[in-house]
Amino acid sequence: MLRKCIDGQDFIGIDFSQTQFEVAEYGGCNFINCNWAGTNLSDVVFEDCYFEGSDLSNAKMKGTAFKTVRFKECKLMGLHFDDCNPFLLSLSFEYCVMNFAVFYQLKLKNTQFVNCKLEEADFMEADLTNAVFLRCDLQKAVFENTNLEGADFRTAFNFSIDPTNNRVQKAKFSMHNIAGLLHRFGIKIE
Repeated sequence: MLRKCIDGQDFIGIDFSQTQFEVAEYGGCNFINCNWAGTNLSDVVFEDCYFEGSDLSNAKMKGTAFKTVRFKECKLMGLHFDDCNPFLLSLSFEYCVMNFAVFYQLKLKNTQFVNCKLEEADFMEADLTNAVFLRCDLQKAVFENTNLEGADFRTAFNFSIDPTNNRVQKAKFSMHNIAGLLHRFGIKIE
């Protein structure tokens, strides 16, 4: 199926929950202050795109492709990134609210999470090798059978990671947040 390609366009202040969003391949596009909350983004391709100040909360993303996509100051609550097309998946996040987002079984090596709120996010069985969680709130985020080798949690907070149920070799933690690794053991740190 041939799909329309839209390259290098800026979309500013559009409410796609009220206006039809075209299923197409978007390359090098910027989406600024747009609203997709609850919309269907299935089978859309975003390549080298930038999202800023936009709301994609609870959007449907079955087969959606995110190839080298940056999100800044976006609301991405309840998104099932695990429904996305995993081929060439490459994401980065800055100052995003991503509570209840699901990253189940995704390969997210070297992914940058900067100043993000990831409360109750699901990272079960994901590959987060060398990922960076810079000043991220991970309250009740789920890490189970997750590859965290080389991941940087030195400035992350409110996390609880069981080192016996996750791969944590060479992961980085600070003395200030080490309690997040010991929670499972019931150890009190004073």
